[in-house]
Amino acid sequence: MAGKEGVEKDLGTLIDKEYGYVKAGYPKFMRLFGRDSLVVAWQMLNINPGICRSTLEILSKLQGKKFDSHTEEEPGKIIHEADLRLKHHEDNPEMEFPYYGSVDSTALYIIMFGKYFKKTGDKDFIVNHSINIRNAAEWITGKIKKDNKGFVRYGMKKEKWQVLHQGWKDSYENHLRIDFPVAVVEVQGYAYLALVTASELLDEPSFLEEARGLRQRFVDSFWMPDLGYFALAIDGLNKQRRAITSNPGHLLFTDILDKEHANYVVARLTELDMFTAYGIRTHSTKEPDFDYKSYHLGSVWPHDNWIIAEGCKEMGYNEVYKRIRQSILKAYDEFGYITEQYGVTPKGALKDIPTACRPQAWASAAVLEFLT
Repeated sequence: MAGKEGVEKDLGTLIDKEYGYVKAGYPKFMRLFGRDSLVVAWQMLNINPGICRSTLEILSKLQGKKFDSHTEEEPGKIIHEADLRLKHHEDNPEMEFPYYGSVDSTALYIIMFGKYFKKTGDKDFIVNHSINIRNAAEWITGKIKKDNKGFVRYGMKKEKWQVLHQGWKDSYENHLRIDFPVAVVEVQGYAYLALVTASELLDEPSFLEEARGLRQRFVDSFWMPDLGYFALAIDGLNKQRRAITSNPGHLLFTDILDKEHANYVVARLTELDMFTAYGIRTHSTKEPDFDYKSYHLGSVWPHDNWIIAEGCKEMGYNEVYKRIRQSILKAYDEFGYITEQYGVTPKGALKDIPTACRPQAWASAAVLEFLT
């Protein structure tokens, strides 16, 4: 079995020496990303909680203060990406930094304040950032209240450089084939946990009330009874985007699911069209657009598996947690390294994807946490 040294070295090359956060990945993403850096902070929490503190600190400084349609900044919103040394993206000069085109960074930001406090008991840090937490929670509740179904969505972008799909399976193209505006399944779980966390940290009952309302609405809109699983999203007409994907696995850590629906999710993720010897696919082999080499339509992402595994562990699915852990470590052992994503053919063969970033922070941190 390959040891920790490789992933520790990879992560060492990605830590920003001045600000203490972890850059997303080499060579394309050597800067601060809201979603990626927060997930890495979570993965590293039991190893080095200082990374989480530093990440939350810098994201708080960049938190949105105004409405700007060009950068998609909004009050309380957390960035998608920023280069603290550049004003514009080096390969896309129309993109101005910081750029805020992310639907999930804001919820993950609040969630990580909660996890950091639970780990460290650092009450002063929470008090000093209480206005940031409140503004982020109000951004979420504002989205919910403005939506005709009461969910957190993102809309169609008007400028070609703006990110079109804004969940973790992000893209400049409509690769997920959903009509806008889009409510992605896992984002509703993130939003639920974020509001519960904000209510606890700030002693604010109104956020808990909003969270409970979201939880009550969620199953009715996203559950596919005939498939025993949750839809990838609901579209602008509130129709389900019916596909079997890894996204609902992220719901397991958020507490938005009751045990019955969680059982269905875990059972479906462990079927052969999704679970491989090297991890859970992003997209079922039974879907017509499945491609084991694709970015988000069939490849295996270590961080995606890590988040699902965390949810399994928290909900008591310990054997499934062990299977996921073993599968990602098996890929690491056979490759001798870990990348952003990799392929597993329909026949089960492990395949490198040459375009994948290496090192990628949340892939390396997933392996390191599994080995710790």
